[in-house]
Formats: sequence, structure tokens, C-alpha cells
Amino acid sequence: MELQIEILAEGQHLNDAQAETAARQLASPEVPAKIKKEFLLELSKKGETSSEVAAFARVFREMARDPELEEYSGEAIDVVGTGGDNSGSFNISTTVSLILAAAGIPVIKHGNRSITSKSGSADILGVLGIKIEAEPEKLRKSLQTLNYCFLFAPSFHPAFKEIMPVRRELAEEGERTIFNLLGPLINPASPAYILMGVYSQNWVYSVARSLDSLGLKRGLVVYGHMPDGGGMDELTCVSENRVAGVGELAEVDAMWRPETSGFDRCQRSELAGGSAEENAEILLALLDGKGKKGLLDTILYNAGTAFWVYGKNEGFALARDILLGGALKDWLQKARDFYAE
Repeated sequence: MELQIEILAEGQHLNDAQAETAARQLASPEVPAKIKKEFLLELSKKGETSSEVAAFARVFREMARDPELEEYSGEAIDVVGTGGDNSGSFNISTTVSLILAAAGIPVIKHGNRSITSKSGSADILGVLGIKIEAEPEKLRKSLQTLNYCFLFAPSFHPAFKEIMPVRRELAEEGERTIFNLLGPLINPASPAYILMGVYSQNWVYSVARSLDSLGLKRGLVVYGHMPDGGGMDELTCVSENRVAGVGELAEVDAMWRPETSGFDRCQRSELAGGSAEENAEILLALLDGKGKKGLLDTILYNAGTAFWVYGKNEGFALARDILLGGALKDWLQKARDFYAE
């Protein structure tokens, strides 16, 4: 590890073998936390490459616990963001994943409790009554019954326990590392489709290429610009959105405007969220047609795009019908009943 720190300090990139070795050392209890922190900071300072990110993702996928969902992976999708954009926004990706499931599309969502925000995907799902920790048999039944299952990252990545203290320390210091990118890339079920948001425009194209090397069928990596110069790890109706495709969509490399898809622009404040409990209340209000228009449109923008990634056209209208027509409300009740058994 120390040798690789020296390499990074010189501004040199790691080859695949070096990156894979580094990933395994980060997961080792024998490497001191101080060394891990120094390595991650030097890697971030140098700037991670798409090949380094992909190498790390391969290693952590290999070390992950098998969720035993291989028969579903080829038809499943994940909708996920890296977090780390400090936007304080509502759980947009999680809501989109529920819309897709209510439409009959198999969703294998990989996520965690919040590290950098008030409400991570696991947090709001727990409030909604969806059990975030379940054995493979229950996960398979959930996919069969609800077209949905949630893979709680700590349950499937035991190796992460060796790096989590360092990651939390760095997050508290305001430092981003390769682990801010890895979560969405290491879904242990390896679903073939993905809509993924990243916290920086600089990562859109690179992460798309990392996903390509992991063999996904179709995907899209997105970043929503904000007028104040910041951004979000979602498509938004606030401003323009940088997008890059994966797999069969690899030629997509563009800036998207919400108007092109029939949505009005909105204020960033309309996308604000809060705690998991507050976000659950916001979602239930949306289902009753009482939510903020900008948030509703942004959710539909992402959901319609996710349908398109999956190969379904007319996705925006379908998403609106599911969200406002009662199908998602019915699905949520079905999910609560399923996990209450």
C-alpha cells in the first residue's frame, strides 16, 4: 500500500493489477486505518480514472455476499445515485424505483442508510414498511410478488466494515473518495440495466465507461446542473442535465433540457427533502396529488427516462399514471403487507 501511495503522489495512475491489489488491501483488517486514509486522499488528489474505478468495483463485487438472484439479474434494473451532492433533496431515485416496480419491471435496488444526507434509500424504505434486511429466499419472493427487492449494502459487503470508519471520518472532513462512486457500481446482483446519478459532471462520462467495462446491457449516467453552479445526482427540471449512455446506449453523450421532454423548469427549493419520516410524508402527499409541481415533474422526468433505459417508450405518461392514478399507492400497501408477514 505504501508503494502505491508513492505512485499516486507522483501523479501516476494505477494499472488494473495495482488497483485491484489496493482494493483488497483497503478491505484488509491488517492495513492500518491511517494508511487507508492516506491512500484514499492521494487517489482523490490525483484523480481517479474510469479503469481504476472499474477495478475497485470488480474486486468489491467479487468479495460481496451472493444474494442468489442470478436468474433475475438479466431483466432487472437499479435506479441509484452516488449521493454526496449536498443538495438535501428528496429521495428521488428511490421513488423512481418504486414506480418501476409498480409498473411490473423487476427492480433490484442496492443502497444504504444515509452517510452524507438526512435520508438514504434504506432510511425511507424502512419508514414505508419495506424491510431493508432479508434473506435470499425472502428477496426472491419479494421480486416475484412485488417486482422489487432491496439489497442493504452492509449485509452484502462485509469487507466494507474495514473501510467504513475511514470513510465516515473523511465524509465528516468534507472529503470525497472513490467510495462515493463505488456504491452504485457494486450491486451484488449485477442487474443488467441502470439509471445512475453522480455528484459531479466530471464523473458522468468516466462512470459510464466504468459501467461499460462491467458488462451492463443498457444504462444512463446523469448529473443535474444547478443555476448557482452546484448540481445533483439526478436529472432535474431546474436546469440542464449532463448525460452519458452505457452498453447499447453508449453513443448517448449530451446535455438534456427538461423542456424537450415536456416539463417546465422549476426552482431547486421544490426538490428539497428532510428526514426519512418527512420524505415519506412528502411521497404520500404526492400520491394524493398534493406535492410540489417541480418535485413531481422531476420524479416523472427520471422515471420516464428509466423506462426508456429499460426499452419502454411513452414512459413519462406511464410514470404519471402510476404515480397519480393509484397504482403506486396500491403497490406500497401490498409491500407493507408482504413485509409484515
